[in-house]
Amino acid sequence: MKFKLTRLLISVGLVLMIQACAVVAIADAAVTVVATGVKITAKAVGAVADVLIPDSDDDE
Repeated sequence: MKFKLTRLLISVGLVLMIQACAVVAIADAAVTVVATGVKITAKAVGAVADVLIPDSDDDE
């Protein structure tokens, strides 16, 4: 009986650890997607600003 309880506790512990890894992997993927979106948006805004705002060097 004691062996079965130990085996059950180890199994439950392993399952919980695997689930925690999955949650971390999903959170990491979400952060990567958001960071990529922010980077692309920043590049687009910078490109639009370069087109709309004339350089001061062009006036000379």
